[in-house]
Amino acid sequence: MQQRRPPQLDARLGAAAAFVRPGHTAADIGCDHGKLSAFLAASGRCPRVLACDVRPAPLAKAQKTCAPWAERIEFRLGDGLSILAPGEADDIIIAGMGAQTVTDILAAAPWVFDARYNLVLVPATRHTHVRRWLAQNGFEMAGETLARAAGRWYAVMNARYSGRRREPDPLWCLTGAVQSQPGAAEYRAWQCWKMKKYRRGLAPGPEAEALDRLIQQMEDDTLWP
Repeated sequence: MQQRRPPQLDARLGAAAAFVRPGHTAADIGCDHGKLSAFLAASGRCPRVLACDVRPAPLAKAQKTCAPWAERIEFRLGDGLSILAPGEADDIIIAGMGAQTVTDILAAAPWVFDARYNLVLVPATRHTHVRRWLAQNGFEMAGETLARAAGRWYAVMNARYSGRRREPDPLWCLTGAVQSQPGAAEYRAWQCWKMKKYRRGLAPGPEAEALDRLIQQMEDDTLWP
C-alpha cells in the first residue's frame, strides 16, 4: 500500500506552504518535482491543487510524486498563468524561477491584479527586483519569511494587490521584512556582498554614488535590531 503521509518539505517550500490559505484552491506554477503540490493536497490544506509546469518531464515527475493524492490534484502543461482561467485558483505559488521570470508571469496575467488572489513567490534570484516590482505595481507584502535551503538564502514572499502603486525605499527592497528573523544578519551580509560585486562593474557617476550610500546603510549596525 502506498504511503499517504505528506512529503517532507525543505525550509523554502515549508515557508511557502505556510502562506497558502487553508481551504482555498492553489495553483503551483512551475511545480517541478511536485512535492509542494503533494503536501498541500495530502495535508488537507487545499481541497484542490493545480500542478503546472512548462516542461513535460517535470510534470511527469510531479504526477508520480502526487499519485497517492491524484484525486485532489490536476496537472497542466503550459507557460506561466496562461493555463489558468481567472478565478480557478485563489492562491498562486510561483517558486524556483528567476526574479524576471516571476514578474513577467504576473505582468502577463492582468487578472491577478485583484485583492482576491493570494500570491506566494519564491524567486531563486534577485529578491530586490521582485520586492520593487510588487510595490511599483500596487501589491502589498502581507508577509515574508527568510529560509535557507541547499546552502542558499531564499526570501519567501506573500503579496496581495492593494492598488497602491509606490516607489519603494531601496534599503527595504534589499532587506525586505525579515530583519527580526533568524539568519537576518547573514542574509543582509549576503545581499551586501552581491551589491559590492555589482558596484565594481560601475563607472563613476550618480548610480555608483547612490549604490555606495546604500552599501554604507547596509553596513551600519545602528540601523538594525
